[in-house]
Amino acid sequence: MNNKIIGDEAFRHLLHDGMTIMCGGFMAVGTPAYLVKQILLSGVTDLTLICNDTGFVDKGIGPLIASGQVKRVIASHIGTNPETGRRMIAGEIEVELVPQGTLAERIRCGGAGLGGVLTPTGLGTVVEEHKQQIVVNNTPWLLELPLRAELAILGAAVADETGNLIYALTARNFNPLMALAAEVVVAQVERVVPTGMLNPEVIITPAALVDYLYVEEAA
Repeated sequence: MNNKIIGDEAFRHLLHDGMTIMCGGFMAVGTPAYLVKQILLSGVTDLTLICNDTGFVDKGIGPLIASGQVKRVIASHIGTNPETGRRMIAGEIEVELVPQGTLAERIRCGGAGLGGVLTPTGLGTVVEEHKQQIVVNNTPWLLELPLRAELAILGAAVADETGNLIYALTARNFNPLMALAAEVVVAQVERVVPTGMLNPEVIITPAALVDYLYVEEAA
């Protein structure tokens, strides 16, 4: 199944203005830097990014913020990238801040085909604004809606030729969840091994979820 491996041009053909992209990573750890670079070079604009954070100005997903290609961000925090905050205050970008656990659950719901998740997180705060409250057994809950994307870009350590993925330590973070919640999934990997070489017990993201592989060595 070597046809899953794509290069720069084929990846850029997956992109278009106004699309929604999920990007794995936690403060740039597990973020696919080569794929972010290709998005930069493509020049696509008006993007909506779903990510844990916006990295740093020059690392992680941050360069896309600095380039002005992003119109909306859904993330759990933006504190490590002052450019995100500056653009938000200036009205150049819309930011939806979501508690981190809630963000993970909304993505999981999107991947599982669920209608949402009930959580007490955010009750009595600005988080509950414009959201539906549901009372269950006399207890109020916030209904948080699922998140999906047209494209998910992941950062993994190793893949086999069919697209089974394993991650390196904490680089796992949001990547496996996002593999479930996008129409097209592209994984940037450090290397590809023959099918059958990976121990099934360490495979985290199965090949059925991965549409394309982008190999760092070939980038």
